[in-house]
Amino acid sequence: MIFASRWLLPIDRPPLERGWIETDGGTIVRLGSGPPPGPATDLGNAALLPGLVNAHTHLELSWLRGRVPPAGSFIEWLRTLLAVRGRGALPALPEQLQAMRAGIEEARATGTVLVGDISNTLVTPALLASAGMSAVVFHELLGFNVVDATTVVAEARSRLRRVLADARAHAADGVGLRGRVVAHAPYSVAPDLFRRIARLSDDDAPLSVHVGESVEELELLRVGTGPMRALLEDLGVWTERWQPPGTGPVAWLDTLGYLQPGTLAVHAVHLDESDIDRLVERDAVVVICARSNVWVGTGLPRVSHLYAAGARIAIGTDSLASVGSLNMFDELTELRRVAPDVTAASLLESATRTGAEALGAGDRYGTLAPGKAAALVAVDVPAGVRDVEEYLVGGVPPEAIRPVPT
Repeated sequence: MIFASRWLLPIDRPPLERGWIETDGGTIVRLGSGPPPGPATDLGNAALLPGLVNAHTHLELSWLRGRVPPAGSFIEWLRTLLAVRGRGALPALPEQLQAMRAGIEEARATGTVLVGDISNTLVTPALLASAGMSAVVFHELLGFNVVDATTVVAEARSRLRRVLADARAHAADGVGLRGRVVAHAPYSVAPDLFRRIARLSDDDAPLSVHVGESVEELELLRVGTGPMRALLEDLGVWTERWQPPGTGPVAWLDTLGYLQPGTLAVHAVHLDESDIDRLVERDAVVVICARSNVWVGTGLPRVSHLYAAGARIAIGTDSLASVGSLNMFDELTELRRVAPDVTAASLLESATRTGAEALGAGDRYGTLAPGKAAALVAVDVPAGVRDVEEYLVGGVPPEAIRPVPT
């Protein structure tokens, strides 16, 4: 099959005007500009680019859409979330499963082809497989007062392997599902649990962690007091065994061995210069979820500064408990608003190539190149647009987005 469009965005090189791409069996064969090499499906005045990568989302929270309002502080939002969701495991009720399916479909319909899905319950792998959505499933552990970290991690790894094996058995050809046991955040995970997860030799997927998300997290780590400690006490999980490290979250994760090459440092809102430098030095990947940060009251990450510092940056939506959509183009629009000095090309690369590489899938997704998966999205572009990259990060209407069946 050959597709032609007004614009072709390989991502690893500048856009091609009057471009075409040939696919065969779901794989890209060749691409170029000018007259197509054979009969082609003309996509019209559209930009054709690789499907987007949502590097951080919580699909199992999709049923909370509209139930957790924006908040003035992270603790306020978190307390509301816990009150609505409850403190135990998520019950896989039919309406909740349907909300997850709808969330996956929303992501697919707006051009996403690969997700990094945070799962506490492991409900989502089967849903992802049946929907044909490739994913890295991060089986996220919480446990501030865990004593036997070795057993907790071993049981979690066994669960994850079993669930993924079953999901893969029911997945269509070309749907990739991988996973890893990861830790939630410095304010919710015991040091021994971090260490045990970090020591695992598991190259199937990167580590992931929420880090530097709120000022309450920083206060807890530096002095052991504040609203985050009060919440842990109210939840009945505070333990006097835990002592504040007296450092910022990035330095502490490094001390625990968790800050490894490729570790996804999610949110990264409240970081100082030494934190950012350390992330760059350790070759970690910062995953920005800007709309979510505004919703939960944490403020915005230093987006322009992170790009200027040379950080590897991917993009995520977080969950429908803290954003209005799982549309990655909406995320790009927000990043353009808060970081007008970052080039449109850099933002698009974060949403495609860097995200794919961060999830260990750069060999299949993220750019248009021979041998890669023909996971394509077309976006209708107004006739007078000349800077197509800027248009794509400036507010694409959902109805202009068309996943391309190959």
